[in-house]
Amino acid sequence: MLKFYIGIICMLLSGCIFAQNTKIEKFYVGTFTSEGAEGIYLCNFDSATGEIALTKTFKGIDNPSFLKISPDKNFLYAVTRPQEKIEESGGYLQAYKIEKDGSLKFINKQVSNGSDPCHVDVSPDGKFVAIATYGSGTTSLYQVTENGGINSAASTIVNTGSGLTSRQKAPHAHSIKFSKNGKQVFSADLGTDKLNIFDLKKSKLVPAKQPFVKLTPGAGPRHFAFHPHANIIYVINELNSTVYVLEKQGKNWEVVQSVLTIPENFSGENYCADIHVSADGKFVYGSNRGHNSIVVFKTDPLTKQLEFITTVSTRGDWPRNFTLSPDGKFLLAANQRTGNIVVFKIEKNTGIPEFSGNEIKLPAPVCLEFL
Repeated sequence: MLKFYIGIICMLLSGCIFAQNTKIEKFYVGTFTSEGAEGIYLCNFDSATGEIALTKTFKGIDNPSFLKISPDKNFLYAVTRPQEKIEESGGYLQAYKIEKDGSLKFINKQVSNGSDPCHVDVSPDGKFVAIATYGSGTTSLYQVTENGGINSAASTIVNTGSGLTSRQKAPHAHSIKFSKNGKQVFSADLGTDKLNIFDLKKSKLVPAKQPFVKLTPGAGPRHFAFHPHANIIYVINELNSTVYVLEKQGKNWEVVQSVLTIPENFSGENYCADIHVSADGKFVYGSNRGHNSIVVFKTDPLTKQLEFITTVSTRGDWPRNFTLSPDGKFLLAANQRTGNIVVFKIEKNTGIPEFSGNEIKLPAPVCLEFL
């Protein structure tokens, strides 16, 4: 009988330990419905094992190509592209309330003031949402209402200029982010080779005293990420497969380093896409479409400049987007063309992602956003 009770106690203890080691996170998947997806997907992620499970599908949303959750985790904002021309400007910014179970409840939408909206961000205080449109090269700012909805755009900036290559005959705003203090907005324009800088004044976007950082002609800046502990911005360039390191020197941002994202002996076509920095600032990751890999960089402890470590196959085709898990232990890569999201465990000391054995098949995944 004593052995029986000891066995029961052991089972209960092991169950408690397992429960403590298992934490289920939720993340949303933005997609291209024009490529076979059904809308926005909600998945569970086991932060102990790296396993993924699809839990809900929110249908009837046209090409929700990029998603962003508010800082208080109560609202989700999506930029969408109708498959047919039903809006003259080309798309929408849509607001959703996030229910307790992760379900999305539509609040309202506003026009995107430009075709092919491709990126969205929320201010640190949750009072503003900003978007970028690739087709028209515009950036727009929206005020958030008390219920999490959005008013019509308070201001829209129309970029001007062109670049060196056939992809750069016009402006193409490809990403937008608020500064860490929320007082400025940065936007990468692939068409003009600029990282544009705006001040947030009286609820409008106003070009800053340094209105932009000019990058190498033909670079094609796409996405960028801030270093968490330094005045450093990492810009990933789609057209020349590089990451530029920008440093705040005095009052201006300056390019201080350029590094390749692919091995020097790679001879195929490659188009960079997404970029993220680890929470401790020690590693920077970028995605290569064509080479189909995640590039891994180590940051210098003092200068925060980059040292190329390696590239890791994403085990699929066209990794348009990827993300790091909230605890920083996993990297999830979304392969658009092969329709799979692959989970990698990040080796703590080297920062190198290693395939966890887990993945999920979902059509045309193009954005991953953890709740």
